[in-house]
Amino acid sequence: MGEQLIAIVFFVTGFAALFGIMYIFYNTRNRERLALIEKNADPSILRNEPKETLKTFVIKLGLLFAGAGFGTLIGNILAETTALHPGAAYISMIFLFAGGGLVASYFLSRKVQKD
Repeated sequence: MGEQLIAIVFFVTGFAALFGIMYIFYNTRNRERLALIEKNADPSILRNEPKETLKTFVIKLGLLFAGAGFGTLIGNILAETTALHPGAAYISMIFLFAGGGLVASYFLSRKVQKD
């Protein structure tokens, strides 16, 4: 009974926190826009422009997955050939190469955005 109660409380608390954050976000945004309208300012200055295009998102996602796959391969090689614990080998190499993929995607997407 105790574990079920913990799961229910966790679910309800998570849902309430998510609802509260969304409510505050939209309520604050509405108040800012109404204040701009009252001062005869243009509320279009609050429009969020997308920072990354679909091209850069695909580059980022592709290099992240390629880095994670390569990290899994290197982690397997390390686990089989060295005395390193298999869990440590896999996890460390996945994070290391996935991070490297994200860094590479940053530089590549900067180059794409310049063009």
